[in-house]
Amino acid sequence: MMPEVALIGTLDTKGREYAFVKARLVDAGVTPLLIDFGVLGEPPIEPDVTAADVARAAGENLQNLRFAREGSDTRVVALAAMERGLVAIVQRLYDEGRCNGVFGLGGSGGSTAISGAMRAVPLGVPKLLVSTMASGNVGSYIGTRDICIMHSVTDIAGLNRVSRAILTNAANAMAGMVLGTAQPIEVADKSLIAITMFGITTPGVLRLVQNLESSGFETIVFHAVGSGGRSMEELIEEGLIDGVVDYTVSEITDHLLGGIFDAGSDRLQAAGRRGIPQVVVPGAFEVLNFGPRDSVPARYDTSDRPLVVHNPNVCAVRTNREESTRLGAILATKVNAATGPVAVLLPRNGLDTYAAPPDGPFIDREADDALFTVIKSHLRSDIPLTELDANINDPAFADEVFRTFMRLWETDTKHEG
Repeated sequence: MMPEVALIGTLDTKGREYAFVKARLVDAGVTPLLIDFGVLGEPPIEPDVTAADVARAAGENLQNLRFAREGSDTRVVALAAMERGLVAIVQRLYDEGRCNGVFGLGGSGGSTAISGAMRAVPLGVPKLLVSTMASGNVGSYIGTRDICIMHSVTDIAGLNRVSRAILTNAANAMAGMVLGTAQPIEVADKSLIAITMFGITTPGVLRLVQNLESSGFETIVFHAVGSGGRSMEELIEEGLIDGVVDYTVSEITDHLLGGIFDAGSDRLQAAGRRGIPQVVVPGAFEVLNFGPRDSVPARYDTSDRPLVVHNPNVCAVRTNREESTRLGAILATKVNAATGPVAVLLPRNGLDTYAAPPDGPFIDREADDALFTVIKSHLRSDIPLTELDANINDPAFADEVFRTFMRLWETDTKHEG
């Protein structure tokens, strides 16, 4: 049987384009399941799932969702309802084995609803969104899912020599993904350990990864740039992660102080709720991240605050003593809420390469001491805490993190150690 792809779109305004893409998918050996979520009028081509079906799946009547004026509140309500219906339908198709991939074309509103449906299917299921919005900030569309986004260049409004080429390439890309060997998240015989990393904590993490994998674990490393932390927390909640070494927690700093790598208020909580073994290290905790140099807010761009231009798109400023004190209390509170085995390790010679002796630009013993003092004073008395006179990237520190994790793992009763 040919693989089936959920082809989602507003057929009332983009019927020609979807008819073209549908034909290209069929030519490539894929069966499209055309799903209409347009609310403005009747489509020029017949869908497999009508807009009325989508509205019904959201518990709504399509006629009640129709609107005549762009910019009205009714449009927002209608799109939100149709997105809910799309999520329900795509989930049902996937559960029935009839959704080998999800494909759609859209502008801002369409991309929002289509990507919402894409985020409803598991990692590993091919997802491709052709969007007019793809050259801007696409974080709200992708979230934490493996969505491929392709820039449409032109608006999704008509077929011409440019749009035909782009839409054909998109259809062939979708077909290539679903006709290849699909890669759903497998159930492996090795336990999966999540680790967080920044470029400035990479040496320590890589040594830790080597130690864990040599001991029979599989590791999954998350880049602590906001989306990385959110992805890790979600996978922990979904039960895909067996243990955590939270080596880099700067996303908490960005959440508290307004940096760009904000993973939200739930960061550093999922492992504790699930009770899986976790080791927490305040890696890069003093690093507050912003975009290009000229994007640093004036309140942080001061002569007394060290600043590092990491690359043309990211620069960082150092937290001060007062901010470090607040961060220490937040970390201890989150760790204290853990229901399973947990331990904390503190590297007294720097939380990253920025703070590495002898002349790292972020060396600030007073601020670090304030951070460590608050963590130690607020941490539950039964939680093991180890301080080492080492930088976080020193082999001796990474090795101690590994040994600490192994002690937690071997005493955890939820698995065979």
